[in-house]
Amino acid sequence: MAVLSETPLVYALVGNPNCGKSTLFNALTGLRQKVGNYPGVTVEKKVGECYSQHGRRMTLIDLPGSYSLNARSPDESVMRDVLLGRAPGTARPDRIVCVVDASNLERHLYLVTQIIELGVPVIVALNMVDLAVGKQLRLDVHRLSERLGVPVVPTQASIKKGLIDLKVAMSRDDLTPPHGLPDLLPVPVRGGLLRSRETLSQSGVVREGAPLLEPLYLLSSHDPTHYGISNEARSELQAVREQLEREVPGWEDRLVAARYDAIGALCEEVVRRPDAQQLSLTDRLDAILLHRVWGWTALLTVLTVIFTLIFKVAEAPMGWIEAVLSGGELWGREVGGLAGWVTGVMPDGDLRSLIIDGAIAGVAGVLVFLPQILILFFFIGLLEDTGYMARLAFMMDRLMGRVGLNGKSFLPILSSYACAVPGVMATRTIDSPKDRLITIMVAPLASCSARLPVYALLIPLLFPPALMPAWGKALILLGLYAMGTLGAFFFAWLFNRTVMKGVSTPLILELPTYKAPALAGIMRQMADRAWMFVRRAGTVILGLSIVLWAALTYPKSSDGDPSRQVENSFAGRLGRVMEPLVRPMGGDWRVAIGLIGAQGAREVFNSQLGVIYAVEAEAEDETPLRDRLRAEKHPDGRPVYSLPFCLGLLVYFVFAMQCLSTVAIVRRETGGWKWPLVQFAYMTGTGYLLAVLIYQLGTRLG
Repeated sequence: MAVLSETPLVYALVGNPNCGKSTLFNALTGLRQKVGNYPGVTVEKKVGECYSQHGRRMTLIDLPGSYSLNARSPDESVMRDVLLGRAPGTARPDRIVCVVDASNLERHLYLVTQIIELGVPVIVALNMVDLAVGKQLRLDVHRLSERLGVPVVPTQASIKKGLIDLKVAMSRDDLTPPHGLPDLLPVPVRGGLLRSRETLSQSGVVREGAPLLEPLYLLSSHDPTHYGISNEARSELQAVREQLEREVPGWEDRLVAARYDAIGALCEEVVRRPDAQQLSLTDRLDAILLHRVWGWTALLTVLTVIFTLIFKVAEAPMGWIEAVLSGGELWGREVGGLAGWVTGVMPDGDLRSLIIDGAIAGVAGVLVFLPQILILFFFIGLLEDTGYMARLAFMMDRLMGRVGLNGKSFLPILSSYACAVPGVMATRTIDSPKDRLITIMVAPLASCSARLPVYALLIPLLFPPALMPAWGKALILLGLYAMGTLGAFFFAWLFNRTVMKGVSTPLILELPTYKAPALAGIMRQMADRAWMFVRRAGTVILGLSIVLWAALTYPKSSDGDPSRQVENSFAGRLGRVMEPLVRPMGGDWRVAIGLIGAQGAREVFNSQLGVIYAVEAEAEDETPLRDRLRAEKHPDGRPVYSLPFCLGLLVYFVFAMQCLSTVAIVRRETGGWKWPLVQFAYMTGTGYLLAVLIYQLGTRLG
């Protein structure tokens, strides 16, 4: 028991992107994880726990993927600062696990050699050994361990192979700082860095006895002030950089070349390649999936299948959720659901109406779309895990170049299809400040999962199931997603040529080897996303639904007519005030109330309409929301949810900024309110103008 109470060992997991580091982290820690942000930055911090072979607790920090300690983005700077003990609120790790792709050893050893030179005990997890075998590579693991001076453990994190051996290595008490490769610093560079360290130590920029290369990594930062270094320190760093350039011209290039020469010589010793070069499975797949014609054909096919399944496969579980909450047919039987049960056990009155028409109707209007969102997240995880998502960035690079960005900016936009918040946070991997800001400004135009419930409500209003099969609705949904993407490209082009002029950086991207997806990790990610969605429905949306129910219920109408009651309520009066704004796009005061609530979160639009029509309906009326909307009429008898109005409303939701969480994260990423306000104005203004244009043209053309 005394061993268990010891201070836990702190391990940092580091590695290049796409090396399987996060999969290994999940395999080691299981469910003992927590996610937050590093103090002062929006870079995600994942911390987990596991136990050594002797029962000692070990804390694992999953650091952002990086190619080098020479930080060029906020993401990479976090890894550097944690390893150097400079990150606020995070102690310097006791030991480091470097995760490398065994099939691409030469590229991944660059970071490993930098880590080894920090003087901290290191273990190398030689991951993805199955891919190395598939390439017919034979690795001398023992010789690699000898030359690096650190334990090297072959692993296959996706199937938890080698985990016990890795834990044994992590449990060693005799793990010492490595001796590593011979000193790779050319003599003039070493002398210059020694003088730099002495100067920077005296001024307090680096601590006494810091690793010799710490000044190098600070000197290589493009914008040190962004990473928590004071203005005085920045001036000192700049002076030292200029001195080094005078004394040793081209010192950075010389150091990089010396490191790669040493790594090349090491790989010649430890890697045996096949005598005849053969095309790998990745090469054969890329010949099709990156083809100018077949690549785009494959992409459109994949997206069409995904969106078809979103409608087709999710249909049954959506019906089950609706039946359980609001009543309906469940496995061939008519059930009253939760709303029916409450009706049976509670007397008529405001409290029962609050529970049924406020809480249940509001939450049901959103939870019913959970199956579609889970399907979307599953396929996003699948595309990321197999390595296909990086190919999309490569394919999009030429198109992104036409709008002034590169393919790296497309990855945050792709992430925004799940949620704009992590999409905006993903821009921290972009080197250029200009490209990063433009990407932040356009990323929310990607149709996130919060828009999906609105799309799923309105598309069947356009074309009932009898008039259009699931694949037809999938094509409409695909068109909406394409519209958001093209809108993002257009505004990126506009920003790049107006308010954010500058030179864009070229794309440098490593295409990972295709690999089998880690389904356990994908399912865990789906579960996390589902819980976030349910928690949001149980907090924000539930709260807004209750507030709306109260605004629709009071003050009480004297004649008892539900329709008159809603019209005379606080919400009804507010809707009447706002109605002139939505009338040009074809809406009425009920739509105005829904759009007001949707400013907090897009999916609230559904719950707002659900509450409005539930309060307005007779007590025994159990007509589904979609049928009620289809039957809704203007005073002159015209349908409210006509083809022009639904099309315009869909386009409005494609473009309008309706997410307070995204506004908050953009303010934090950009450091002020200027850009979030510009973003809200141009997105919502564009959505409104297009919706008005579509409705007015549609009604005039008949």
